[in-house]
Amino acid sequence: MAAPVFAPFAARWDAEADRRRQLRTPEHLKALIAAQREHNAARSVERQAQAQRRIARNESKNPLSSARRAARTADKAARTHRQGAKADLKAARRNYPDTLTRVAAKAHAVHAVPAAVTTYAMSTPADWTMWPALTSAALIAANAGALWLGRRKVTVVVDDGASAEERQLLERLHPTFWVEHAHERGLGGTVTTPPALEAGGIRCEIRLDGTWTVKTLADKADSIRALLGARTALRMRITSASRGGWAVLTLATRSAAADVSSLWTPDRIPADRELMSLGVDIETGEEVLIPYAERLLVSGASGTGKSWSTRPLMATAHMRGDMVLIDGKGEESIPWEGICRTANEPTEIDAVVDESWAEMIRRKAEMKKRGISVWDGRQLTVFIDEGQVVLARIMGDKPRLQRLVELSSLGRSRGVVLWWATQYPVVDGSAPGLHKMIAPNLLTRFSLRVATTTQSGVALDDCADYAPHQIPQGKEWRGHGYLKGYGPRLIRTWTLDDNGVRRLPKSVWSGSAPTPEMLNGGAAPATTQGLRLVKAEAAPAASVPAPRTEAETAVLDAVRAAGGPVRQKDLVDKSGLAKGTVSKTVTRLVESGELVKAADGTITAAPSAGEVSA
Repeated sequence: MAAPVFAPFAARWDAEADRRRQLRTPEHLKALIAAQREHNAARSVERQAQAQRRIARNESKNPLSSARRAARTADKAARTHRQGAKADLKAARRNYPDTLTRVAAKAHAVHAVPAAVTTYAMSTPADWTMWPALTSAALIAANAGALWLGRRKVTVVVDDGASAEERQLLERLHPTFWVEHAHERGLGGTVTTPPALEAGGIRCEIRLDGTWTVKTLADKADSIRALLGARTALRMRITSASRGGWAVLTLATRSAAADVSSLWTPDRIPADRELMSLGVDIETGEEVLIPYAERLLVSGASGTGKSWSTRPLMATAHMRGDMVLIDGKGEESIPWEGICRTANEPTEIDAVVDESWAEMIRRKAEMKKRGISVWDGRQLTVFIDEGQVVLARIMGDKPRLQRLVELSSLGRSRGVVLWWATQYPVVDGSAPGLHKMIAPNLLTRFSLRVATTTQSGVALDDCADYAPHQIPQGKEWRGHGYLKGYGPRLIRTWTLDDNGVRRLPKSVWSGSAPTPEMLNGGAAPATTQGLRLVKAEAAPAASVPAPRTEAETAVLDAVRAAGGPVRQKDLVDKSGLAKGTVSKTVTRLVESGELVKAADGTITAAPSAGEVSA
């Protein structure tokens, strides 16, 4: 263990010795000899000029005599020439320096000779005083011993289970290799500790000497990668250690979650009803839990596994309470149809937003009546995916947008929790993926790979330095992301396929539309009635039903031909009409009472007057 301590000293010694050895060339030696000869000649001329000046001064008492002026000028010129020759000699000696061994011998002679003399002077024939000589000898031995220890080639013991890549990295992270080659990459002044191979990869602490900081070391990430010979795709992380002046280097050569199945099952629902399981920390292998009754933002570019990653969370919310899925794209809700309440058509989205908001207002009135401050019943989770599409749908509808904002800000204490997923986490621009009034309310944030640093700032807020935009691309990294406040360690989420969704118990939530009192005052209907002015109203005139359009006739015929409940998407094929035309036609027929739409989205024909009377 002593070799790494003295390795920096030995490295500096050898570097200086090598520098001096390279300067001791024949050309520099010739220049030194010539400078010495010139300096000796200049000193001789200077002494002669000084002697001539003294003779001239003795021969004449007149300081302005020609002889004294000539001698003075010659003396000044000789002195100037000697000074120039001395400067040239110093430069020549720098260019042809003594060997470091000779310098060390001279330095030790400075204390060894006086120590020997002192020992002899202080000793008597009966009592020898040895400490001056022993002290000097100890200094010489310390110098030699430090060089010997620092030059030792320590054998790096590598775990037998390490791969070839890990063996190379462990050897190059060892202090003996690092100190010897760090200065070549501009990393001089940093010293590593022996690295450790852990479940999540290689971990090594680095001592930061001089002006080094964790930030300046992180800026040298490319130099570190080059020094270690690491792959470009290998994830490398540099963070602060638990003490000042130290950094921690982590290389993700392996995943602690490799042996853990990513398939989610109901057994993964925690016993603590306040928590739910997000996934596994790939560095430690520990399960990562997040709050259940908290508003959530999930971000991730297209193809990063956002929908699959959120399914286990949705399944947990569905099995613990009521789940509503607002699917802006239309595909993710397909396996959930009949399992929970889904909405993907514009009218369905509007209805779910209104009913969820009305449920929140109703719960407020019930909480006030019962005298409680936090809802103690089933949680209603409203999950929106994709947020950009849903926002584009209701951005122009100010009242409905306001209800959605209130769901995010007021719903949590009333047991109505909003979850939001988007592949475009920005709050500005013409097509934002998240509304700027909703974003501050989504406190739990999980981000898969996103496109830009701007999106990272929205996705993880003040933890944007985790850099989710730098998560590698590729199928093997789908479902991997960072959790705000957890630390810059990747989490591999659980997954749930379509068959797993269909095996979940069926529980379709159905709410009621907002009442006029709610829409006007934002409160539940009053339980007491006061005096009000009643005005006589004229009887409405008998309305004449408008003739049916061809689209209405085609849709009605298709519903009646089905002989039972039919889904709106099936009407597109049976009627031969466009999807948008079918959606608008169904809406008109439902409003006119000719069709009935159930809570699960199925459509049936309304009974005729004869069928009702029967």
